[in-house]
Amino acid sequence: MSLNRQLLFTYYFIVSLSLFSDFVSSATLPKEEVDALQSVATALKKSNWNFSVDPCDETLSEGGWRNPNAAKGFEDAVTCNCSSVICHVTNIVLKAQDLQGSLPTDLSGLPFLQELDLTRNYLNGSIPPEWGASSLLNISLLGNRISGSIPKELGNLTTLSGLVLEYNQLSGKIPPELGNLPNLKRLLLSSNNLSGEIPSTFAKLTTLTDLRISDNQFTGAIPDFIQNWKGLEKLVIQASGLVGPIPSAIGLLGTLTDLRITDLSGPESPFPPLRNMTSMKYLILRNCNLTGDLPAYLGQNRKLKNLDLSFNKLSGPIPATYSGLSDVDFIYFTSNMLNGQVPSWMVDQGDTIDITYNNFSKDKTEECQQKSVNTFSSTSPLVANNSSNVSCLSKYTCPKTFYGLHINCGGNEITSNETKYDADTWDTPGYYDSKNGWVSSNTGNFLDDDRTNNGKSKWSNSSELKITNSSIDSRLYTQARLSAISLTYQALCLGKGNYTVNLHFAEIMFNEKNMYSNLGRRYFDIYVQGKREVKDFNIVDEAKGVGKAVVKKFPVMVTNGKLEIRLQWAGKGTQAIPVRGVYGPLISAVSVDPDFIPPKEPGTGTGGGSSVGTVVGSVIASTVFLVLLIGGILWWRGCLRPKSQMEKDFKNLDFQISSFSLRQIKGIMTDGTVIAVKQLSAKSKQGNREFLNEIAMISALQHPHLVKLYGCCVEGDQLLLVYEYLENNSLARALFGPQETQIPLNWPMRQKIYKADVYSFGVVALEIVHGKSNTSSRSKADTFYLLDWVHVLREQNTLLEVVDPRLGTDYNKQEALMMIQIGMLCTSPAPGDRPSMSTVVSMLEGHSTVNVEKLLEASVNNEKDEESVRAMKRHYATIGEEEITNTTTTDGPFTSSSTSTANANDLYPVKLDSAYWNTRT
Repeated sequence: MSLNRQLLFTYYFIVSLSLFSDFVSSATLPKEEVDALQSVATALKKSNWNFSVDPCDETLSEGGWRNPNAAKGFEDAVTCNCSSVICHVTNIVLKAQDLQGSLPTDLSGLPFLQELDLTRNYLNGSIPPEWGASSLLNISLLGNRISGSIPKELGNLTTLSGLVLEYNQLSGKIPPELGNLPNLKRLLLSSNNLSGEIPSTFAKLTTLTDLRISDNQFTGAIPDFIQNWKGLEKLVIQASGLVGPIPSAIGLLGTLTDLRITDLSGPESPFPPLRNMTSMKYLILRNCNLTGDLPAYLGQNRKLKNLDLSFNKLSGPIPATYSGLSDVDFIYFTSNMLNGQVPSWMVDQGDTIDITYNNFSKDKTEECQQKSVNTFSSTSPLVANNSSNVSCLSKYTCPKTFYGLHINCGGNEITSNETKYDADTWDTPGYYDSKNGWVSSNTGNFLDDDRTNNGKSKWSNSSELKITNSSIDSRLYTQARLSAISLTYQALCLGKGNYTVNLHFAEIMFNEKNMYSNLGRRYFDIYVQGKREVKDFNIVDEAKGVGKAVVKKFPVMVTNGKLEIRLQWAGKGTQAIPVRGVYGPLISAVSVDPDFIPPKEPGTGTGGGSSVGTVVGSVIASTVFLVLLIGGILWWRGCLRPKSQMEKDFKNLDFQISSFSLRQIKGIMTDGTVIAVKQLSAKSKQGNREFLNEIAMISALQHPHLVKLYGCCVEGDQLLLVYEYLENNSLARALFGPQETQIPLNWPMRQKIYKADVYSFGVVALEIVHGKSNTSSRSKADTFYLLDWVHVLREQNTLLEVVDPRLGTDYNKQEALMMIQIGMLCTSPAPGDRPSMSTVVSMLEGHSTVNVEKLLEASVNNEKDEESVRAMKRHYATIGEEEITNTTTTDGPFTSSSTSTANANDLYPVKLDSAYWNTRT
């Protein structure tokens, strides 16, 4: 009986379970939501959803509604929330599927949809404003082709917690309505083309935990109201367009664990107060124009993993407290003005540390890579004449003199077109010595790196390259060298002369097909010999496609054996396409070729491998041929006339121009042609050689910038050359000459005029801005100096009054003010207060900020009595209306320079006939 009861109970249990299962499976998705899913599939061009099966049946692996075995980064899932009788779609996640459609407009048919994740597809179009009426909690469109503006209607999504729009093509301003989202935690807008200021309504986003706005075109400063985001954990502002300084209010964000602010323009500023950020793991303040000492309290942060303060103007020694950072994975102090000894803990205990381009004193070792510390070229480019530094390059021993440089970046040694390219296969960032006359330094680590193959700082191509030029060896482009921040190649043993730098590029990390993997954008800057030659270089744009080769050429002059090539990432471009960690400089090969015939090495002959006898014979034959050729030319031109006639002609010429042996005079021929006659020395044998050289060279050359050789005369000891006559021009005539001879100089032309001497450059810079000479007078007793007037205007905070009134308002006020300030620095009375010319260039290129008040206040005492100031005001107020007599006086207080003080009235007039220049041969 007991057994029968057990069997009966088991029977009823099985029947009940079956009935319950049938009851649950009867829960279905409403037809409205099925129709909405069909609309979504049509818009996205999602073709593998099978509507003949239940989208919400999680027991089914077929039908395309979910992929339980998805690879990393690839997701295909539709998730439902089912009750006993009905199901509703709550999540649609379609990642990395290369969907080719557009965003679905109407989501009203999916009223319970909470998440829409379309990360890494190939979708285009704009964000539908209709989404503002939905109940979405999370939206992710990362890595698509979405364009247009962010619709203000998204501000109605009061339930929205995450809005991820990174790596698209969005433009316009951020709608202030987004500041009305009370539950917003994640807002990711990096790598778009957004503009304008950060809306003030964002002060209300007190729930934010993650904000990323890098690589945009924003304007204005980083707002102070960031202090309201008390729960913020991650803040990323890299190359955003915002200007500094970093607001001190940032110090109130004690919950930050990841702070990345880079590439800020604006004035110099001290290190921001970050003492309370004790949970910080990633601190990156790169190229933010920071000055002053390193804060000692950073050394007490035991949670730091990455510390990057590179490309600032930080000074002083490394604090002793930084020994507490020995467990930090990466430390970058690159390109600052730090000094003192390299701490022993860095060498003995540090992981990856880069202190290149600073001012550290020499220590016991002079290796460029001291264990984990990269000390490559530790002389800061911001400090001139630094001879006491730890640079390992100062005692580099050259194996020989090289007349070229060829590197297969990231690849093995190969021979291409009979040229050997050195191997460059090292994979660890830091310093590398080729032992072949060149070294390299690679700074940086790729953050959030999801790359699974290849090396960390080199890459091998996995697809076919599209090399259409038969003269290009595709092997040079199958590998590439990568860098997360800065990559430097430096040749140390080059012979003197002019060279052409050829930098070879091909984008081999993106895909050329219509896939999300070709949506990456890579930007970096190119520097040659310390000068930025290209800003925001984009390989794909230059090569007109992915996997295509492009070569950038730069002429250089090598005088000290050294040539530096540097590629630097300035925070722009995507960082997660096709995966995270793809950004920064990429280069395939470097080739530097001489613009001259290099001398042969000892023991190899002297003429391209020919024997000495062959070379000597060739030289003699060439010399004889040249002499006969010159003689024929002279006879054909009728220059060899009877001596008596020539002597008679010479008696009628007056060459008493100066005491020099090389003389020149202006003349007029019988047909009215104006000529220049040069008389070479009759007393020196050098004159004959000069004559022969000029005949041989100029007769063979034709160029619009070379004067024509009309004829020549040789008679006895008289050597004459007859040239086309061209007037010499000058900056003085262009600015101060008579009205009919002045050259109109617009602002871009004035801004490009340079001069080598620092003091003279300062005077000329002020003259260029003002448009008139440094000295002017109404009478011999009443002389005014432009430099005095500029200092008066500075004290009155009206410096822009010095700008040439002929420009009207058609000039850049910021650039004009910068040039005035630079001119004042260069003309400081104390030579020690004047900047070096390299610093001036840095200022003009925007790498340094002029602080006139700080640098000149203590050194310049420009007190003038009130009467003198009033006289100057009257003078410069009417100077544009009256004729000013320019003088050559140099006894004023600031005129001990080689500035342009020639009287414009004494200069020959010049006729600016563009048709003449266009027709010259």
